[in-house]
Amino acid sequence: MTDEEKKLLSAFETKMRHLMHLHSQVRQENQRLRQQIAAMEQERKEQQERYDDLLRRYDNLKSAETIALDGGDAKETQQRLARMVREIDKCISLLNG
Repeated sequence: MTDEEKKLLSAFETKMRHLMHLHSQVRQENQRLRQQIAAMEQERKEQQERYDDLLRRYDNLKSAETIALDGGDAKETQQRLARMVREIDKCISLLNG
C-alpha cells in the first residue's frame, strides 16, 4: 500500500468516525425529543381533562343559578356568570397557548 493510499484510508477512517459520532448525537437528540413530545402530550391531556371538568362544573352551576334565580338576584347572578365565562376563556387560552 502506498503512502497516498494510506493517507486516503486514514482520512476515510477519520471521516467515518466523525459520521458515527454525529449519528450517535442525532439518535440521542431524537430520543430526547420523543420524551419531550410524550411529556407535552401528557400535559395536554391533563389540561383537557381540567378544561372538561371546569366546563361541566360551569354548566352545573349555570343550571343551578337559573333555577334559583329570582328577580332581586338577577344582576348579581349575571356578574357571577360573567366571571365564570372569563375564567373558562382563560382556561381555553391556556389550552390553546
